[in-house]
Amino acid sequence: MKRSTLRKTVLTLTALVAGFGAATATPAQAAQAADAGCRTGAKLVPTCGVLWGGAAGGFTSAPRDKALKDWEKASGRTATIFHQYHKGNEPFPTKAEIAMTEDAAHPRVLLENWKIAYGSTWAKVAKGEQDKRIDAFAARAKAYGKKFFLALNHEPENDVVARAGSGMQAKDFAAMYRHTIERLRAKGVTNVVNVLAYMGNEKWMAQSWWKDLYPGDDVVDWVGLDSYVSVEKGYYHFGDFGDLLDRKPKGGALGFYDWATTKHASKPLMIAEWGAYHRVGKRADKSFVYDSVLAELKKRPAIKAIVHFDTKHDDEGDRDISIDSTSSSLSAFRKLAANPIFNVKLG
Repeated sequence: MKRSTLRKTVLTLTALVAGFGAATATPAQAAQAADAGCRTGAKLVPTCGVLWGGAAGGFTSAPRDKALKDWEKASGRTATIFHQYHKGNEPFPTKAEIAMTEDAAHPRVLLENWKIAYGSTWAKVAKGEQDKRIDAFAARAKAYGKKFFLALNHEPENDVVARAGSGMQAKDFAAMYRHTIERLRAKGVTNVVNVLAYMGNEKWMAQSWWKDLYPGDDVVDWVGLDSYVSVEKGYYHFGDFGDLLDRKPKGGALGFYDWATTKHASKPLMIAEWGAYHRVGKRADKSFVYDSVLAELKKRPAIKAIVHFDTKHDDEGDRDISIDSTSSSLSAFRKLAANPIFNVKLG
């Protein structure tokens, strides 16, 4: 092949991998992008593109593996990241979760949320009082063998008790996080990639203790954010995909994305939960949120993964965060999911 021809081919594939020129791609274009070599590295950070993930069946009794498969069918793409939730002594990865990562036709990696201090406190975990719990998990993780994401106590802001001696102050969370990661490493666990998943709400970011949550770059692999937007004008947190990244506390402080990329520039950013909601029964269109995602990702190269949380009602029972609440919403989401930027192979 001539150099000029080779250069044109490389440039074409690069553009396809970036995936921002168009909201959809033909099957041939998607295949070309995948062949260009976007894949995950040592810390599951993609060499190019963005990891696509999902959690489905939230706040229902539906088996989470089946719920995710149904969501994948509806969205038209396999969720490379399969997001699950656990607490306390619950044994995980479970057989069902492991099976989801052994499906060669649908490659997936686990994102396990673990409220390790369930029934205890962060301070007690940091003091070693839950080391038996940590060691049991370490043994399971090593036996599993494959790399997977671990989020320790996602959205810690919501659990902070800002009172001396509570054992649940922000500094206690940081100490718990550090102790757990350091003990896992000491036990020889090398396949866990940890994610510090913030709630990122401007109310919490304005608290004097918010900065104390961070345990240190040496024990954090990814910085995560759980954030949602409303599609009803005038309702709480109305906006598009960019708005869920840029909420700022009062007083002129940085929004979450700018904070993460300024204060922790070496860390990849995962949107560990995201979605668009309307009040149950309103059936408002979500298309404009889904249509805004690609342009925002183009402006924000630190984002290396986005994981949609899908449910017909949230924990408060009044918000629909599903992708198919209207036909136009589902169509827009399928268009987003089809983009080759999400064609990342698990390395």
